[in-house]
Amino acid sequence: MEKEIKNDIGISTDLNPEQLDAVKTVDGPLVILAGAGSGKTRVITYRIVYLLKLGIPPESVLAVTFTNKAAGEMRNRINTLTPGLGARVDVSTFHSWCARFLRREAQSAGLHPGFVIYDEDDQRNLIKEVVEELELDEKKFRPSPLAEEINRAKDNLLDASSYAIHSLASNDPAKKLLANIYQYYQQKLERSNAVDFGDLILKTVNTLRNDTVVFEKYRQNIQYLLVDEYQDTNHAQYVLTKLIASYHRNLCVVGDDDQAIYSWRGADVRNLWMIEQDFPEAKVVKLERNYRSTPEILELAWNVVRNNFARKEKKLWTQNPSGPVPVYINNYNDYEESENLAANIRYLLSITAGRKYSDFAVFYRTNAQSRVIEEIFVREGIPYQVVGTVSFYLRTEIKDAVAYLRVIHNPNDSLAFKRIINRPQRGIGKTSMQVIEDYMAANDLSFYQALKQTDKIQNLSPKVRTGITQVLCFLHEWIGKKKTVKPSVLLREILEKTGYLEELNLENTVQAKNRVDNLRELVSAIAELEERTNEGNSETDILDLFLNQLALMSGPDNWDPNQERVTLMTVHLAKGLEFPVVFMTGMEDGLFPLGESLLSSEELEEERRLCYVGMTRARERLYLSSASQRRVYGQMRYHMPSRFITESQILELNTKEKIGSVPEFGEYETSNSALEHTKFHVGQRVRHSEFGDGQIVGSSGQGMGLKVIVQFDNGSWKKLVVKYANLELI
Repeated sequence: MEKEIKNDIGISTDLNPEQLDAVKTVDGPLVILAGAGSGKTRVITYRIVYLLKLGIPPESVLAVTFTNKAAGEMRNRINTLTPGLGARVDVSTFHSWCARFLRREAQSAGLHPGFVIYDEDDQRNLIKEVVEELELDEKKFRPSPLAEEINRAKDNLLDASSYAIHSLASNDPAKKLLANIYQYYQQKLERSNAVDFGDLILKTVNTLRNDTVVFEKYRQNIQYLLVDEYQDTNHAQYVLTKLIASYHRNLCVVGDDDQAIYSWRGADVRNLWMIEQDFPEAKVVKLERNYRSTPEILELAWNVVRNNFARKEKKLWTQNPSGPVPVYINNYNDYEESENLAANIRYLLSITAGRKYSDFAVFYRTNAQSRVIEEIFVREGIPYQVVGTVSFYLRTEIKDAVAYLRVIHNPNDSLAFKRIINRPQRGIGKTSMQVIEDYMAANDLSFYQALKQTDKIQNLSPKVRTGITQVLCFLHEWIGKKKTVKPSVLLREILEKTGYLEELNLENTVQAKNRVDNLRELVSAIAELEERTNEGNSETDILDLFLNQLALMSGPDNWDPNQERVTLMTVHLAKGLEFPVVFMTGMEDGLFPLGESLLSSEELEEERRLCYVGMTRARERLYLSSASQRRVYGQMRYHMPSRFITESQILELNTKEKIGSVPEFGEYETSNSALEHTKFHVGQRVRHSEFGDGQIVGSSGQGMGLKVIVQFDNGSWKKLVVKYANLELI
């Protein structure tokens, strides 16, 4: 179809040659490899507008993206450029399109009209019912991991019957039991005339495969199919895409294998690579011009991602002006990392006119890392917001653990006691709680006092009485220990003896693992407070001090709704966003990449892509930081800098540029600006009589006050005064 349209929407001037080529390639399959910041949303929007200008009926165009927000924004932009026509284009998520399909084709899909869609909470509650009715151990068969397994099966187009057949072939008793749960769960869904999210796509695919009339209707009516973020599709979405595009073959997929970071939730980057095999005539257009970042940031990100073997060859470039060289610092510990982070935010605010707190973003690999950053930001008065999750001390598992400490500190804290009485589960439900509270009110007692009189309370089952007795025994033991045992040790014992950690570990989901990490970080927070307090030879009650500081940290005085705020988030959540200044923290082996010693080559490549995504969120300035020491579950651990630091070649850049005399990342610079008048330089190998050989990775001061941070080959890190250290150059 070689038609021309009037240039009344600014296509030729608004798009670069590659973007224009992607827009005007109308017929046949098209793969748009859209690098970070390359303007892919503009291309998709203009491509749809171009189709409408050519006279393509809007009802024959389907655009699929991954979030309702993205779909809504795209729909509005299309309608703004082509009023009236644009509103008739179907711009949807996979799930919303499939939901409408199943409404229209309910009979063919084996559904009754008016079916309901169960959300995640509904799904977990239904699975809980299944576990109870099958009389399975509720601690071993938790709803979340069971839901995750069922969802992954549906993502792979395995219905309950197919999954059962697979389980028989596997000879795995656990899988056979799960197949039984899956079948029972699906039967309950059908009796309720309900579907879950996984069913939406599974039942749509099965209907298209099994009903020839329905299949022909849809594949002929949808002439043009566009799918955004195609690297994030799972198997079911991949099959659905192929089915819809099989007749007209006017399929356009947009994606970037360098930004595929969601395999843990079922996405398969290979779907992007398979398009050229499934559609051999497909044209490939690469969007490599970046409109977001400086050349220095792009070069750093490229140095990392090019180490992946499984990727399409492409390299971002830009006509944006040069900017500051990205900076790296290996801090002594995570507190110093956060202090330097705060200092640099203050510094950049002071030297840049118009700079706001909202211009800054801090990324980390795991949610638990936000704890130290939040504490330092509160102390320094830096306003912030945690995106994607609540602040560290407001997370459910943290509030549960703190509630145990509050009860040990003050058994008559009824609010805290009510929180922990059934966490983890002890069979003390709402009805039993109401009976206890009624007795408590009638006799003017605290919750703790009422529990000690359970022999006088009627209508409590033996199971409930056993659970209460267990809690009281634990608490009496810990109350007796609180004067002689460190709070961090006490908390570890609480988490292990109560079964709280065990319950989360049995759940074995990503969310549960994050909660375990958070609890371990809480132990580290208390251990750090113990260490700081002991350094002053204080007789302070550390548990009392911790609870008081915590109350102040989470108090309303820390919230100012009128202030701009720094954004704190995991790197995963940063995808699709951009900020003038980005700080990537925790760049250490074992943390980023996460658990490197256990990673497969595929997992390591995804970690590398995640690093690339984080780096390419920065527009003007990029900072990478790590800590040589970081507490894990209260114990100090030593870490080597991430392999991504070496791959990025940031150390060579910093040394070459000699980053200025004003430190840009706190006291300890990675440049040799503080060392340039001495024989010692960052990056040089040195020898110490006691610690052995190592490498200088940071410095502070100058002249007679020069200090260096040395990473020794035995894994230790030392901050040394050069004047007294007797270091020898190697």
